[in-house]
Amino acid sequence: MVPNSVISHKAFNWINGSQCQEGPLKESIDPATYDVIGHYPDAGLQAAKSAVAAARKAFHETMWVHDHELRARVLEQLACAFERNRAKLLEILSLENGKVKAEAAFELDMVPSKLRYSAATSLVEGGRAITPKPGSISLILRQPMGVAAVIAPWNSPVVLTIRSLAPALAAGCTTVVKLPAQVAQTASVMAEVMAEAESLPNGVINLFFESGLEGSSYLVDSPEVPVVSFTGSTRTGRAISSTGARHLKRFGMELGGKTPMIVFDDADLDAALPVLEKALTVFSGQFCMTGSRLLVQNGKYEAVRDALAERLRNVKVGPAADPSSDMGPMIDRANVERVDGVVETALAAGAKVAERGGPIKVGPLSRGAFFRPALLEVSDNSLAIIQEETFGPVLTIQRFSDEAEAIRLSNDNEYGLSASIWTRDLDRSLRVAQALEAGSVWINDWAKVYDGTEEGGFKQSGLGRLNGLAALDDFIEHKHIALKPGLKQP
Repeated sequence: MVPNSVISHKAFNWINGSQCQEGPLKESIDPATYDVIGHYPDAGLQAAKSAVAAARKAFHETMWVHDHELRARVLEQLACAFERNRAKLLEILSLENGKVKAEAAFELDMVPSKLRYSAATSLVEGGRAITPKPGSISLILRQPMGVAAVIAPWNSPVVLTIRSLAPALAAGCTTVVKLPAQVAQTASVMAEVMAEAESLPNGVINLFFESGLEGSSYLVDSPEVPVVSFTGSTRTGRAISSTGARHLKRFGMELGGKTPMIVFDDADLDAALPVLEKALTVFSGQFCMTGSRLLVQNGKYEAVRDALAERLRNVKVGPAADPSSDMGPMIDRANVERVDGVVETALAAGAKVAERGGPIKVGPLSRGAFFRPALLEVSDNSLAIIQEETFGPVLTIQRFSDEAEAIRLSNDNEYGLSASIWTRDLDRSLRVAQALEAGSVWINDWAKVYDGTEEGGFKQSGLGRLNGLAALDDFIEHKHIALKPGLKQP
């Protein structure tokens, strides 16, 4: 039963420190039941224009750009606010986004440390001084670029917003956050939480959501927004890069992925199998680092295929409201149909069923957007299901004979976000890790991401890096100031 307080909730955009509810009202749904859980105003273009104006005003008229200690203090206050409001965020995120409670908690618990890491980086020295020639002094300043747009996706809306927002704030940018309408209620609660940061000047953070693309398009096209941090599909990343090129915008992008998980004959299967299962089912496979390609050496192929098919068959799919659910719904029915179409196309092209999975069409769960995890055997590496991001709980499994073939198959893809290697041979693990064209490689593990380590993609999986000190680079300009005071006369 959905609490009345959630059903009647009306989301708001948050602009210049005020709640804004102008715009035609649309419905927010629970993807597990398709019940209406609230309403949101849908006025993307006007909200974007107002948000940019507020952010630009704050950049030029407050001390935000100049005061490192203010930025550190606000980021710490934001971290505390997210900790205080964890329970409220957990409820709305699991309800609106469909995540089972453990996965919603996993997302939320990454947020405070990211904010605190950025609070520390905001205090890092902002430049350097050198003496390039006798009698000359040069100052190299690191200055914020201006208004930064943070365009985040619906699959992990809280942490993926903060992952870009925190370094933008640490760098001294003012910001406009845009989220999709599928998570309008979650976004609205996030705004309530961020408003608790008592030292935050109005206009430094602005947040809106929309069902269409008008607001996003304005952010990408506006000359008043010099930097865009985008997380989403490679197709959209290419499109906005093309548009933003007219203004030579700075883009930081984490885009699509097709994570290969390579299992060698000497792998510890007892340790590997539970992780391989979760690599597919976490967030219902709607994750840029989802383990969607499984490559297994000949000696262990049948054992891995059969054991993993059995594990996926026993995954309990259900709503987040049921604490026994292992995997929640997808974001909506349209995505269920899309992913099922990907499976059908692969089967028609020669893939074989190890575990069909698919939409749940009978019983109480048929009301929602539920898709049972699937495992397909493949041998042709050119199939679309191997080459293109599925963004759903569908895993392919294919054989390889030796190390060289494993590397070749893994790299035969336009994506290069992440990869996972399973072996007890340390030398092999490091050889293969260096040879893989991926921004993150995990050995005998999956999806280990830390605040202090850079994260991002090779090839068509992105530009720039998030997390770590390099995250600041997307939001910073370097300025050289040359002085010529001369030398002291003897």
